[in-house]
This record gives sequence, structure tokens and C-alpha cells, in this order.
Amino acid sequence: MPTKLDNKFADSLWRPMTQHAAPPKSAFKQFVRGEGCYLYDEAGERHLDALAGLYCVNVGYGREEIAAAAGEAMARLPYLAPSMACDAAIELADKLAEMIGSPGQVYFSSSGSEANETAFKIARQLHAQNEGGARRYKIIARYRGYHGNTLGALSATGQSQRRAIYEPLAPGFLHTMPPYPYRSAWGDDADAEGAFAASQLEEMIIHEGAETVAAVIMEPIISGGGIIVPPDNYLGKVRDICDRHGVLLIFDEVVSGFGRTGKMFGFQHSSVMPDIMTFGKGLSSGYFPVGATFVRQDLADKFLGDTADFKYFRQINTFGGHPVGMAVALANLRILLEERLTENAEAQGNFIRKTLHEEIGGHPNVGEIRGEGLLTGIEFVVDRATKEPLEESKMNALVAGCFENGVIASRNGTTVPGRENVFVMTPPLIIQKDDAAIAVNALIAQVGKL
Repeated sequence: MPTKLDNKFADSLWRPMTQHAAPPKSAFKQFVRGEGCYLYDEAGERHLDALAGLYCVNVGYGREEIAAAAGEAMARLPYLAPSMACDAAIELADKLAEMIGSPGQVYFSSSGSEANETAFKIARQLHAQNEGGARRYKIIARYRGYHGNTLGALSATGQSQRRAIYEPLAPGFLHTMPPYPYRSAWGDDADAEGAFAASQLEEMIIHEGAETVAAVIMEPIISGGGIIVPPDNYLGKVRDICDRHGVLLIFDEVVSGFGRTGKMFGFQHSSVMPDIMTFGKGLSSGYFPVGATFVRQDLADKFLGDTADFKYFRQINTFGGHPVGMAVALANLRILLEERLTENAEAQGNFIRKTLHEEIGGHPNVGEIRGEGLLTGIEFVVDRATKEPLEESKMNALVAGCFENGVIASRNGTTVPGRENVFVMTPPLIIQKDDAAIAVNALIAQVGKL
């Protein structure tokens, strides 16, 4: 039985993103069980998890079929060196290529951060193996984007508050501004905003020297940086720019992949196919640490050659392609497809945003309500005319008030100083209207107190 903490931290537990000196009341909760969209604490009280963990528990908590798949896999083959291959890894790689709709090869790792690190190495090696490509090492990312907490992934992350204390980070990582329709200088002309942001990317490539740029990485929809949805024309222009300059395009689908945005993958909102894609989170719905990097087949073929040429990818992750993780991911994807959770994410996300628009869309502190599928952000401001971001204390009060009323939500914390004013709601993809209404009403009640 779990031990109740009695308002005392376990001395040895160091929790991430938490100030232990003076934790808020909510920090003392000890959760002992999850079922569906709910977490239960040691007192038996339930809390609607409107964040799906960290945007990852897509199929909900307590899926016995996933636990059974993990148990069977562990009893049969608890570990296999990733340079070998088990049936589940082969099946999962084939399944991913089928779902993406493109032939390619999949490299498995243990997290989204590792998946992105892998993508950077693949991009650099691809160029290094091409005649005249040895100077292509720079990776261009975007401000507000998040790509992980390992050294390379953090270097690509465009959130200063996560980076600053650890700088200098890995060299060769640059940042450009993303399109941000709500704060656009072009007003309601979304296409102008998309074209301008894309042109800024191209200017960076030109000014850095295209012969030094290996890849551009971006989330199809910025998630933790504020749920920023690009204009319809933006990703297509980015694809064209990369093609013109011989730069690889990497889409970080760690959050947007596997139904979160109302389509199976974020890139499908634009029909722009990248060269490399990275996955984590929803691939296993958080039931096992799994990451994956997908490389288009024509690019993967460039690693073929004589062993003496050292053209093979020279990286190995101890737990990459873990037999248990592969079985868990396969069971998760079966649920995702059989229960049509992508379609449900679209329907419930539309319900959430429609209700919010109707109930608080005109509130003087609500600047914009945006998102796709079950990825929703509400940007709060001091004044709708100036769009000055709402202060941190009031954003914290919104989150804390929801928690006190049984709903777990968040905001874009530790990102851009003074601009952490986007309330985030990303529940499991299994959520139904009654539970979605509970989450929405909790926020509405707190907005009424601003």
C-alpha cells in the first residue's frame, strides 16, 4: 500500500519543475491510481487529468490490454540488444511507415528528446556523406518551440527560461521566429503572417550560408510554447525553402503525433511531408518510455554501402527497441485505431473550444482561444486591445483554482519571460462530452474570478 505523505515530502524525491522550499498546497497530493481520464489520490479523491499526464496518456489510464501486452512481452523476452531485432520492433516499424503513408525506416529510442537527438545526428551524417556537404552542421529551430531536455534537444529548444542557466549549450543551433497569428503585425491576414515568418527562415539560411545548414526542425503545431497553430500556407512555404537550399526538414511530432490534433499526425493538417519525423509520448500513451525517429526511405538508403566505408548510422541506445516497449506501443496503437480516438479528439476539441468561445470568449482578459483537436490554448491578457500578457500570479491562480476543484490543467510555464500567459488543456483522447464539460466549467468558474 502507498504511504501517505502527511504534508511532508519524501526526503530523497527530487521532483522536476518544482520548488521544494515552499511548494503550493497542490504539490502535497500523492496519486495512487489512474482510471480513464481520472487520477485518484491517497484519500480516494479523483482529479480529472485535463493534461493527459504530459500530453501523453492518449488512451487513458488503466488499460488492462496494454498491461497484459507488457506482461506477456516481459515474460517472453525481457530485453534484446537493439542491434538485433524482435518481432514486435519489426511490426511496429512497419506499422508506423504504413500510418505515415510513406516508405521509410524507423530508429527506436527511449524518449522524444532522444528521438530528436537522433534526428540531428542523422541529418548531419547524411550531409557529411555527400560530396561538398561536410560543412552542413547547423540546425535551425524556432523560438517558443520545445524539443527536449538533453543537450542537443535543449539547444534546439527556443524557450529561454529552460536554456539560460545551462548555457553555453551545443554549438550550431539557431532560432527564428515562428508565425504567431494572434500577435501578428499583419492583423487578420494569416497568409501574410505565414509568408513573412517563412521568409525570415529563408533569410536566416541565406545569411548563415546554405552550405552550412543541415536541417530545420519544428513542431507542426507549437505545443508547450503556447499552443500556436500556424497559418495554412506556412508549412508548405517552409518545405519549398528547404528544398531550394538543400536543407532537410524535421517535424517534431512528439506531442502532435498519434491523434492529439484530430488527425493521426500533425503534418497531415498541411499535407507537407518532412524528411524526418520524431515521436514519443503518444506512441505508447506514456505506458512505457518509447521514442522513434522516422527517416524517408530514399534518405535512409544513403546509409547503405560497404561496412568499411563507415556509412552506417553509428549510434546505439541501450533501451531502444526494447521488446516490452514495442509490445506496449503496438497495443496502444491498436486501441487508438480501433476506438477511432483521432476522430474523437477532433469532436471533443471542437466542443471544448466552442463552449469556451460561448462562455468566456468575450471576457476582457481572454485574448484568444485556439488549437486543434485535443490541444487547446487560451491566451490571457491584461487588456484585449494592447494584448499585454496576464501576469504570472493570475495565471497560477487559474491553474490552482482548477486543481482545487478537481481538474488538472496547466499553462506554458518556464518558456518566455513575461509571456507565460497561455492556459493549456490537453485531456486524454478518450474523453467524452460530460468529462470535457467538467474541465471547461472548472476554467470558466476561475475566469469569473479574474
